[in-house]
Amino acid sequence: MKKFINAVDTVLTETLDGFAAAHSDILALGGGHKFIRRKVLKPGKVALISGGGSGHEPLHGGLVGFGMLDAACPGQVFTSPTPDQMMEAAAEVNTGAGCLFIVKNYEGDVMNFEMAAEMSEGVMQVITNDDVAVEDSLYTTGRRGVAGTLVVEKIVGAAAEEGRALKDLKTLGDKVNRSTRSMGVALTSCTVPAAGKPNFQIGDDEMEFGVGIHGEPGRRRAKLASADAIAEEICEAIAGDLGAAAKGNALLFVNGFGGTPSMELYLMYNSARRQFEKRGITIARSLVGSYVTSLDMAGCSITLSMLDDEAARLWDARVHTAALRWGM
Repeated sequence: MKKFINAVDTVLTETLDGFAAAHSDILALGGGHKFIRRKVLKPGKVALISGGGSGHEPLHGGLVGFGMLDAACPGQVFTSPTPDQMMEAAAEVNTGAGCLFIVKNYEGDVMNFEMAAEMSEGVMQVITNDDVAVEDSLYTTGRRGVAGTLVVEKIVGAAAEEGRALKDLKTLGDKVNRSTRSMGVALTSCTVPAAGKPNFQIGDDEMEFGVGIHGEPGRRRAKLASADAIAEEICEAIAGDLGAAAKGNALLFVNGFGGTPSMELYLMYNSARRQFEKRGITIARSLVGSYVTSLDMAGCSITLSMLDDEAARLWDARVHTAALRWGM
């Protein structure tokens, strides 16, 4: 295993120290490294809180800031944060209008965020489940929440900045989640520092269709194919799952898993865009880059989120985080 680390058991705390120092103009660390929070809170605004296992950076800490999250709770690598982390984060960033938890549909995340919500006041939740690859896996009951979570956090975050009420933000978050579908493909495994070896074995001429962001299996193992062929299968699965809703304007988000260069991500974007346009979908907004990663795994996911006028406006709204910045 070749990684830039000092000791396996201090990877997370040292990473958080470096991250907070690099972005000290907009972020601060909570006590005991339990959460990352906005440095300046907006009184009377609903606080948005998310989190999950580390190893998916910049999700979620890199999305804390103006126009997105107020706090993010990092667990150990690929491990859910604990309820006390969410409770302390909520207490710290709730300025009186309540908190909305945005939670990826993994059993540990859902269970722990639910416990924290029950022990806190003024909390509602949005569960993201955009992955069309599999209905159930080792980690979930129902579909997994993957890269579409970023889309929910951006659109709902912009609405929160406008001062919308907690229940309205939950309604909006659920609506965006229903309009969003994702699917990924892995070319290699990833290596968790504590394990020191790849999560799974895959041949040099193989790929895993529908892989999860922890490297969990997807739909099938297949021989490596061209980018166009890969995009066609994924886009067909996404559009087919959306059904009649797959028409009109959409956001196309091609996300890298951590080990894929931008050159290949933009090539995949080009292939996916052509596939969706052949199906009568207009790509009105785009995002390409490694935002929801799986450590050093090579591969990518494709996310399509259907946009009405409100969603497009909120996507375009100003955002200032470590990972996303526009409209300044």
